[in-house]
Amino acid sequence: MFRIASFTLPAALAVEFRGSVWNKEQTEKAGIVWRGNATAESSHDLLSSEGLPLSHNWCDIDNGYCTKSLNQHIPQYCGSCWAHGSVSALGDRIKIARKGKGVEIDLSVQHILNCGDVGSCHGGSVDGPYQWLHQISKSTGSGIAYDTENPYMACSSESDAGFCPHADWTCKPENVARTCSTFPPQGFCAALDRYPNATVSDYGSISGQAAMQKEIFNRGPISCGVDALPLLKYTGGIMTDAGDGVDHVISIVGWGNDEKEGQYWIVRNSWGQFWGEMGYFRAKFGSLMLEEQCAWAVPAVFTTENFPCYEDGTNCKNAGPSPGPSPGPSPGPSPSPSPSDCKDKEDSDYCSYTKTSNYCNLLSNDCLKTCGCCVADPPSFCENASDESAQRAVRAALAQSVVLGLMFEVILNCLHCKKAANTVVV
Repeated sequence: MFRIASFTLPAALAVEFRGSVWNKEQTEKAGIVWRGNATAESSHDLLSSEGLPLSHNWCDIDNGYCTKSLNQHIPQYCGSCWAHGSVSALGDRIKIARKGKGVEIDLSVQHILNCGDVGSCHGGSVDGPYQWLHQISKSTGSGIAYDTENPYMACSSESDAGFCPHADWTCKPENVARTCSTFPPQGFCAALDRYPNATVSDYGSISGQAAMQKEIFNRGPISCGVDALPLLKYTGGIMTDAGDGVDHVISIVGWGNDEKEGQYWIVRNSWGQFWGEMGYFRAKFGSLMLEEQCAWAVPAVFTTENFPCYEDGTNCKNAGPSPGPSPGPSPGPSPSPSPSDCKDKEDSDYCSYTKTSNYCNLLSNDCLKTCGCCVADPPSFCENASDESAQRAVRAALAQSVVLGLMFEVILNCLHCKKAANTVVV
């Protein structure tokens, strides 16, 4: 999962360094039951293994029950395979429960990263996601949010990579479900207390070909650990490598049969559809450590008819507006008094919004009106700034704009940004 640029490592060492799937000690240290089940007698044991076909692929049954493929590595690199595998398999099971009807439900990986405490961008547990989701399903009556109110940002609270340090990824209402009204400073982002979500009623852990086939055939796809090293340059076909250790998590949607290789698993990865066989790979039964540890969950209640929130979410707010996106870099030093014709003096709410919500790095379209609202020494595109201040402001603007998709807004809306943008090294 974790690649080392410009270095070639022996296979065994590479697996040890790259590994992002917790072992038994790490799992239990995090308060997760190693290979745990929701009940003393697992409901899996009650499933029938009679009549298993030679091939079975949930993506090909009826009109297909597989939800969309994902890419854990955008908008930046994040080792969250453990969350992606579990979310994809559960999403498939919800689609199966609905017989493929209705608007597709896609669950939020970011919600698990923000609130699950069962992993991060630097690794996680095969068992953890479903155990966390079962616990909140029972204790709160709500489950995992849908990705339309909490999209994947490839960040977790401990990550200092890329733009992650410039935002807050802790588990608070706005990091569970939110929407935003309009551009700052007039706009705000609201944490929603009414939002589509999905709960689970049961979960468990299995291993071995027979148990995996029985679970998949009766109830749907499962998430499993795998040795990812042989997959890094996979371009198609049936993998036959035995595997060296589990360092990645995927979802298995079924199996097939080949005249030469025999039966093989049909596996959805989380590296995007440009990789492998449209984001999938095939692996011979017994290969790549795929049968060592798998997890499953049973969907319970999931939202199919939403409470209709307003476009800005004001009738579904958790605790009033939570101004702005997750915070960016801290504002600069306190400014000196503003000139009398400045907007930040005319409108006291203007500075309140910009400072409280760290909007300073997105004010290029209004920069000539702030006159030092955010920093004592305004950036050069706000006239007469030092180079250091200009570079600091542009770096902040670029970092935050990646998160919000507003890079071009920030640069194009300010006539004097070009000089500062050209001098900064990001």
